[in-house]
Amino acid sequence: MKTPAFVPGAPDTAVLVPAAGRGERLGVGVPKALRNLGDEPLLVHAVRRLAAARSVALIVVAAPPGALDDVRDLLKSAAGSVPLSVVAGGASRQESVAAALAAVPESIPIVLVHDAARPLAPSELVDDVAAAVRAGHEAVIPVLPVVDTIKRVNAAGAVVDTVERSVLRAVQTPQGFTRATLLAAHAAADVDATDDAGLAERIGVTVHTVPGREEALKVTRPFDLIVAEALLARAGGGAQ
Repeated sequence: MKTPAFVPGAPDTAVLVPAAGRGERLGVGVPKALRNLGDEPLLVHAVRRLAAARSVALIVVAAPPGALDDVRDLLKSAAGSVPLSVVAGGASRQESVAAALAAVPESIPIVLVHDAARPLAPSELVDDVAAAVRAGHEAVIPVLPVVDTIKRVNAAGAVVDTVERSVLRAVQTPQGFTRATLLAAHAAADVDATDDAGLAERIGVTVHTVPGREEALKVTRPFDLIVAEALLARAGGGAQ
């Protein structure tokens, strides 16, 4: 079934948020997406910013199977007027993305995948990625230049060589795809991937890049929470 043509100004994008992982590098306790940043969970911050994007027609969260009702209640106000669906996530990120993708209707032609652990990604970045897919790219990722010197080392810890950093980029989310491309990439997946663009690459899709944003940092370790708290305070705690 062909998806309808884009109507200028009309939301045409679904965003999938895998949020069922434990995130043990952030410490033991509740799932990472439900850890607090300031007075609210990471997931609430992320969904609020996604809902503020002009392109977004639907948000689908893949939550821990035992917490679906709690997550629905938690996100009611964060999603605002944007339709929100909460589905049971899987044992891996890839399974969670696939579960969320299955909840996207065929009428939505663009699908983004966003880490709940990037709670401060601005809504403008969401629209930038969706716009690049709309412009004809099958797969789109936001990237930042790598500023550190990168060394390749062997198993003994000795430096093998220095990697030319001018051709390297740090990848962020949301990552964007045509719905058909993301479906095909997951259908053909033969590895347990942590990056959906990597699955698209494996089926021969050219992945386009757009400039990322410093605010879209990933909260993985306790120190990242400190940085995110500082960014949140600078922004006044509101959606960006």
